Parts: sequence; C-alpha cells; structure tokens
Amino acid sequence: MTETRSRGLIAIWVSLVSNIVLTIIKIGVGFAFASPVLLADGIHNAGDIIATVAALTSSMVSKKPADEDHPYGHGKAEVVASAMVAVILALAALWIGYHSVLSLFEPPESESWLPLIAAFVSLVWKQALFVYTVRIGRAEKSKSVLATAYDHLADVYASLAAVVGIGLALLGDRLDWAWTAYGDPIAGIIVSLLVLKLAFEIGKEAVDILMERTVPAERLAGYETLISGLEEIKRIDRVRAREHGHYIIVDVRVGVPSHYTIQQGHDISRQIKHCIMDNDPDVVEVMVHLNPWNEGEDRAL
Repeated sequence: MTETRSRGLIAIWVSLVSNIVLTIIKIGVGFAFASPVLLADGIHNAGDIIATVAALTSSMVSKKPADEDHPYGHGKAEVVASAMVAVILALAALWIGYHSVLSLFEPPESESWLPLIAAFVSLVWKQALFVYTVRIGRAEKSKSVLATAYDHLADVYASLAAVVGIGLALLGDRLDWAWTAYGDPIAGIIVSLLVLKLAFEIGKEAVDILMERTVPAERLAGYETLISGLEEIKRIDRVRAREHGHYIIVDVRVGVPSHYTIQQGHDISRQIKHCIMDNDPDVVEVMVHLNPWNEGEDRAL
C-alpha cells in the first residue's frame, strides 16, 4: 500500500514539473510568434500548475490516519482537490472559448513552424502523462491523481486544437486558402466545449461524493448478499455505504435474536465487518447496529 501511495505522489510530482516546463515553452513561443491558441494553451497550463499543487497537497493529506478531529480519516481532501481541478478546467475552457471567438473578428495572424512544433511536443507529452497518471490513479483509486490525469486529457484536446489550427493556417498559406486562416480559433472553440464537458463530469463526481451520495446499487447488493450468508443474521434492516475519497465506509443495521448476549452481538458485528472488508479491499470501516429480532417476525433479507 505504501509503495502504491508513493507511485501516486511521484505521478503528481512528474505532472507538476511537466506543467511548469510546458507553461514556459507555450507562453514564451506564443508571445514570440503572436500565436493566440498557443498563448491560450500556455495560460491553461499555468492554471494546471495550481491544480497540480492542489492535487499534490490533497494526496498527501488524504493519506494521514484518522485523528480526533477527523475520525473518518482525511480521504475527502482528494475530492476537494478534484473539485478545484474541475473549477480550473471550467475557467480555462471559458478562457479558450472567449479568445477563440474574439479571434474570429480580428485579422488572422500569420503562423510559423515553431509554434506548430511546440504544440505537437505538448500533444505527445500530455498524452503520455495522461496514460501514465490514469493508470496509477485507477490502481490507487486516488481521486486527486485521476483528476490530474483528466486535466492532462483536457490539455491533449487543447494541444490537438493548436496543432490542427496552426497546421491548417500554414497549409493555407502554401495553397492560398483564405478560409484556413481561421482554423485556429474554430479549433479553439471546439476544444473549449470539450474541456467544459470534462470539467462538468469531474465536478459532478466530486460534488456527489462531498454530498455523500451512496455507492452504486450493485455494490450495495453485494454487501447485502455477503451479510445474508451469515447464519446469525435474521433480518437486514438497512445497508448504506459512501465513498470517502479513495476508500469506502459502510453502515449496516441488522436483526439478530433478541436473547443473544452482548458478547454474541459483539462477535456477530466483527463477523459482518470482516466479511465485507475481506471481500472488498476499498472498505476501511464497517459500522454495525444490531436490532433485536424475535421468533415469528419478518425474516426477509
């Protein structure tokens, strides 16, 4: 587990350094060659630095053990970072879209090869980062690493738009196609919509977790099946579960024979806890409430 967590932190550090380098390249080349799409992409990358720092901080905080002030652990720190990434992505999408629309009403800038090369390098680099971080994020079930991965994916879209837009403009210059001069802002508008959609999806998931939305129904059904297999359980009154960042907390209410002793009830609670946790490694806590059950009462599970 420690090795997996270290991989997650390394992935975020790699992302942070990459974002700093790419921001310098894009903004520098964008200013030097007056490339609106590359400049907008560079400013987007500058926002990514803030998002990656938030992901790095939250990933470190989320791994801290539970304490008196946070008895359920610090897992939601990652979800807060994920929500921040969603906000930054949405702002970046609006920025790209706004400047792309403005560019449609301005005389087109002449394009150069260096901005195209910079955009292509960013495209390949960000695609590699996305594949790398999404694999680690899924393996670790880390919301902050996954948010960083999808932030890279948004950059892939933006860099692809820059490559297409600048490439069309260069091709148009050679073939004397006037319409290609506006390929850059049109591609930027399309990308802004894609990034906005991605921001909405990430933000919605973060809000659902912060609002303690229940886990999928099939997962709850699996817990009920496990509990119903225990002989002492006569009735399942309620099973609830919620994500807490990279782990899950389960809340169980069941009926057991009313004549059982406190020791027997304690043993049953431990059985339920271990039964669920042994079958689902994502579960770190199972809270069990026992209700009395008498002969002749509903035994439906």
